[in-house]
Amino acid sequence: MTKEFPPEIYGGAGVHVAELSRVLAQHVDLQVRAFGAPREPEYHGATVTSYAVPEDLGGANAAVQTLGVDLRIVPDIAGADLVHSHTWYANMAGHIASLLHGIPHVLSAHSLEPLRPWKAEQLGGGYALSSWVEKTAYEAAAAIIAVSEGMRQDILRSYPDVDPAKVKVVHNGIDVSQWNRDEGEDIIRALGIDPARPSVVFVGRNTRQKGVPYLLRAAAKLPADVQLVLCLGAADTPELAAETARLIQQLQTQRSGVILIERMLPRNEVIQVLSHATAFACPSIYEPLGIVNLEAMACGAAVVASATGGIPEVVRHGETGLLVDIEQVTDGTGIPLDPEKFVTDFAEALTAVVSDPARARAMGQAGRRRAEEHFSWESITETTLEVYRSVLPTRS
Repeated sequence: MTKEFPPEIYGGAGVHVAELSRVLAQHVDLQVRAFGAPREPEYHGATVTSYAVPEDLGGANAAVQTLGVDLRIVPDIAGADLVHSHTWYANMAGHIASLLHGIPHVLSAHSLEPLRPWKAEQLGGGYALSSWVEKTAYEAAAAIIAVSEGMRQDILRSYPDVDPAKVKVVHNGIDVSQWNRDEGEDIIRALGIDPARPSVVFVGRNTRQKGVPYLLRAAAKLPADVQLVLCLGAADTPELAAETARLIQQLQTQRSGVILIERMLPRNEVIQVLSHATAFACPSIYEPLGIVNLEAMACGAAVVASATGGIPEVVRHGETGLLVDIEQVTDGTGIPLDPEKFVTDFAEALTAVVSDPARARAMGQAGRRRAEEHFSWESITETTLEVYRSVLPTRS
């Protein structure tokens, strides 16, 4: 069960569910229950059913709408051996289905509500509701899959009543057959990117956790010939939109080569952009794993990322890129204790990579090898099946 599923994908959790489903359907009778508009009823061997927000909840708080969809899903779980939910949006459907149908509930933790307090800006009281949903589901689940060891530790800190033995680490993965380096230049030229100049690339949503304002401040300290390419999704709040717009405008008055792309690029375009990145930037202040770093690595880009969450389990410092240390407050916001130091350190790491193209290329090649060897969906699917087997009753 998932909020995101093709073609409605806007974040790493959606990518994870799509790829896991593609391989998992080869091993089990897989039925996907997804939020949203009607979809094709079959996806790589999985049966897919979509659920819209109930009409009478059309004007309700977004969190209430989510619970309305969850309740529509629950009756259709009858007959399943196990239910697996992804993100808080589907967690309550999994929890109630487990109680109603007497089956194990496994959930995958892609993020944690206590570590995203800025969501209160978006949801108001709905954030308190989403937090309650998540806490209830986590404490009752038969097993919890954390996408990194860093995420596992976050779960145990955030929810101390959860039994540590039921929290298993299964990394996110990437389909390296789909994410291959593209040396072509037609797409990047059409986007206004100069292939002759070094570039720092960011791809992601504009949320507080992604740390975009820190990157924009760091970019002001980069060598003058470096381009900054921002494939930036819509901001979560008007306040964040105004802050990033102001910083981007300031950069554009100070330097050339600041390229803002505010539409969702298709995969082939993202691949070419990443393939021409001298450095891929991930300034996140909260990142359970960071599939986007794997995508950049698969395309042969060196990654410069903050050393937080699960990122150090993906990016090898000095080998596939550089990690930037970040001391953070412990109130759940993840804000750097010394924001200016983090900005300066991030700028210095980016400068070190873009100033040495040969080293950057070697890091990118090492990143591609690491993505191939350690993050295949086949191995991740087998580990997921092991989690399923651990909670299912033994059959004689």
